[in-house]
Amino acid sequence: MSTHDSAFLKACRREPVPHTPVWFMRQAGRALPEYRKLREGNQMLDACATPDLVTEITLQPVRRYGVDAAIFFSDIVVPLKAIGVDLDIVPGVGPVVAQPIRSAQDLERLRALTPEDVPYITESVRNLVGELGSTPLIGFAGAPFTLASYLVEGGPSKNHAATKALMYGQPELWADLLDRLATITLAFLRVQIDAGASAVQLFDSWVGALPAKDYRAYVQPHSARVLAAVSDVPRIHFGVGTGELLHDMGQAGADVVGVDWRVPLSEAVPRIGPGKAVQGNLDPTLVFAPDDVIARKVRETLEEGKAAEGHVFNLGHGVLPETDPDKLLRVVELVHAGL
Repeated sequence: MSTHDSAFLKACRREPVPHTPVWFMRQAGRALPEYRKLREGNQMLDACATPDLVTEITLQPVRRYGVDAAIFFSDIVVPLKAIGVDLDIVPGVGPVVAQPIRSAQDLERLRALTPEDVPYITESVRNLVGELGSTPLIGFAGAPFTLASYLVEGGPSKNHAATKALMYGQPELWADLLDRLATITLAFLRVQIDAGASAVQLFDSWVGALPAKDYRAYVQPHSARVLAAVSDVPRIHFGVGTGELLHDMGQAGADVVGVDWRVPLSEAVPRIGPGKAVQGNLDPTLVFAPDDVIARKVRETLEEGKAAEGHVFNLGHGVLPETDPDKLLRVVELVHAGL
């Protein structure tokens, strides 16, 4: 069945929709008991490389919530692992890199990614496209800056000090690093699109750590190269704490700009400018509030989204692990009803 006329893709293309489409970042994952059961005994990166698991995990929230799009279950470090970077995802910590990248010699460890490196991605996407029918599948990848941050810091960081020191202090090395990461990222997205993904989302989780001027100088050209290479499908670009970067992120080439919960959509839309759809942006913690508060906040978000040329309802970041799935189901029902 074709996904072309789905509410989600129509909204991405800024076309009239039968209802506001909704999906959730991290909708497949720790908040679902069926996910936790399936993941027992399976390490994260092993799960991401097992097509049967990827397929089932991606489908679980579509069945439970009736969302308008599926998000491919993966992790932003999967392509780095696939090209031989020594890393692991440590429970309670996140991605940890054994040998951080700090020199030109270190860059030699970052070779180009080929489809042959990730056959399990191709198989997983094809399986999902067959199972999802008319529901679109969103491809997934981390943006060059965020990947660079993990590689340079050696793991998650609150202040990105080593990353910024390299970026400002060795701009040529930084440009080479991001160029290599852009090549890897666009290849990873390309594999997903070629296997049947209907749209892609480029996550730049940590880029909100930069001022707009430095984003434009050191980051935007590399993200733009990735987005330009996948222009045959709608492209979503999202980062956390990016209120001051919204216009520039849109100018990087996205069709849809994701907005976190810190900026109301009514303010985000003029910042982004014309010719873009928006995605977001209910605060992920609001699902812990009473039902009447959830309903009121959903209505407010829907109303603010009317200022945009297209609106995809989402949270302002990922689903929190402690979230009650029934609360997310209620959000979906409210969005679809326009209430």
